[in-house]
Amino acid sequence: MPRFPFSTARLIRMHYVAGVFAIMATLMILSAVLGYYNSKSALKQLLEDQSHHLLETLLSASRNSLLSTELSEEILIERLLNNAYFIRSLYEKGEVNDQLLQRIAKDNHLFRINIFTPEGEKRFSSHRLNYPRDAGKFHPAERLAPIFSGRKDTLLLGIKDARFEDASRFIVAVATAQRHAIVLNLDAEGLLRFRNTTGYGAMLQQLSRNDGIVYAALQDTAEILAATSNVDSLEYIQDSPFLSKSLRDSSYGFRFGTFHGEEIFEAVHPFSYRGQTVGLLRLGVSLSPLQAIWDDIYQQVIVITAVIILAGSILITLFVMGKNLESVQQEYREIESYATGIVENVSDGIIVLDHQEKIKLINSAAGKLFGRRAAEVTDQSLHTLLGAAECRQLLHDGGIMQEIDCRIGPQTRQLLVSRSYFYAKDGQRNTILVLRDLTEQKTLEAQIQRKERLSAMGELASGVAHEIRNPLNTIGAIVQQLDKDFEPARDAAEYHELARLVYGEVQRINQTVKDFLRFSRPEPLQPERFRLSALLNQLRQQYQAMAAEKQIRYHQALDWDGEVYWDRRQIQQMLMNLIENALDALPAQGEISLRTAMVNTHRIMLEMRDNGPGIPAPIRGKIFNLYFTTKAKGTGIGLSLVQRIVDEHGGVITVESAPESGTMFRILLPLEVVNDTQNSQI
Repeated sequence: MPRFPFSTARLIRMHYVAGVFAIMATLMILSAVLGYYNSKSALKQLLEDQSHHLLETLLSASRNSLLSTELSEEILIERLLNNAYFIRSLYEKGEVNDQLLQRIAKDNHLFRINIFTPEGEKRFSSHRLNYPRDAGKFHPAERLAPIFSGRKDTLLLGIKDARFEDASRFIVAVATAQRHAIVLNLDAEGLLRFRNTTGYGAMLQQLSRNDGIVYAALQDTAEILAATSNVDSLEYIQDSPFLSKSLRDSSYGFRFGTFHGEEIFEAVHPFSYRGQTVGLLRLGVSLSPLQAIWDDIYQQVIVITAVIILAGSILITLFVMGKNLESVQQEYREIESYATGIVENVSDGIIVLDHQEKIKLINSAAGKLFGRRAAEVTDQSLHTLLGAAECRQLLHDGGIMQEIDCRIGPQTRQLLVSRSYFYAKDGQRNTILVLRDLTEQKTLEAQIQRKERLSAMGELASGVAHEIRNPLNTIGAIVQQLDKDFEPARDAAEYHELARLVYGEVQRINQTVKDFLRFSRPEPLQPERFRLSALLNQLRQQYQAMAAEKQIRYHQALDWDGEVYWDRRQIQQMLMNLIENALDALPAQGEISLRTAMVNTHRIMLEMRDNGPGIPAPIRGKIFNLYFTTKAKGTGIGLSLVQRIVDEHGGVITVESAPESGTMFRILLPLEVVNDTQNSQI
């Protein structure tokens, strides 16, 4: 077979070309790689120089920002103290009154001026409202203790929470010669807004809006002091030799790193203020512009179509997967938000327990019922909310719906509880408890039943009393006449004594009949305005001696005092019946307490409590029944009258008692009774 020389030559040339191409490709690749690393080194140096200048500018701006904040607060403090010293001079001359303080506060744009005695009592104020002494989030004596104790003459409290409102106040206080405290308040909302817009944190946030800045943060060895909004955590200084060296040597430091998955260039330098090192200032610079340059160089080194296609395919796949994942996550968030909104806004309490009977979820209604926040009880045993007996009854009794009596704080609540189950993916059983508070409903139902029962019994008593009263009057008249006109031949003294005894018993029965008639035909209410404390103090004086004679302590706690519009005589009769019942039930060394409290803007609570033997459960449901009594000489009308008086004033009365734990009567009344047949309802 003939051979073709050109084929061999071409083959050689092909090898040559291939070799030359390989050499050139190698040289080009090496050149590109060398240029890549040289440019990367040059760009790194450029980044260091720019970051260095930026850090210097940021450090200077930080010091100026802090100085500006301090100067503004010093001016504010000086203005407040000048006003306080002026008021103190007037106060020590006896020229201060509420109207003067109001005028000074208005002229000087002060939010409030108060003058407190060492006991924490407010003596003068520019504010017209007079809150109870113990009301609010704290007592004034707590914050003003250094002045009252003589340790300080001037207090610069700065920004503090308001006592009665959800707001902040800027506060200073000075002492008078009598160790009284003159307290000046400014509404701190404007100062806080000024800080937020001009302070150090605002400066960092403004810096973060620059496309080239990823984050900025001021950090000490314990925590992050200030940072841009996208910073939730950073590497601890003590865990990083790089950060520790910069803080220790007070030098600039630079390094490459990642932040939230993004490559960044970090520059650090300690921040000192007034000669003290505050922390380490860390600045994260975006590498996006440089990365674009490096990517171009890298693409010159590796220009392989397959890789590009593969990378494109992967990117498209990832993009589609990411979009699908984002859509699924969005749908999940919407479903989760919808379900959470339903759970949080239902009126019934919901508690979810895991297989170990630990609380995994508790909604706001359940938290409000038990007076606990979700964060406090999550992952805790159900025993933290309920006693062991209630827990066993809820979780292990056969029925899925049951009523239980649950002790929550000082009160016993009646709960309707339903129980259901669901199984998690791991097969573990979880329990759902739905709780409905029936206490108010049960209380109103019981009161309605008592009212109907008393009404029926009162009507019966009225009819019987009318039938008895006339014969009784006739018998009494006959006995009197016989005692007067008839004189037996013997035993005359015994005869007259028996006649008087019969007449006395007739009068006693007649008085009982009158009481029955008074109950069945109550007098119409005659409401009047009076101060509640005046009536309660009168009762305390009335029964103090009787209580002391029986070695019983009687005291009052008036958490609320004001004017009410009630039938004073009937309310006094109601309280007298309760006090006398308590005195009869208590042994020596017993204790009676009467407390008042505001429930809401239109009703108050009267609470009568003793530490006597308590009322047995079988009797507790009968104590308001007409004629029911456990006393040898009782008539059984007292508590029935109490119930009727409460009803006529539009109120509700409940009783809680347990053997050897005492008895508590709680009465809820409107501040003003409606003077007609339809009383106001609670």
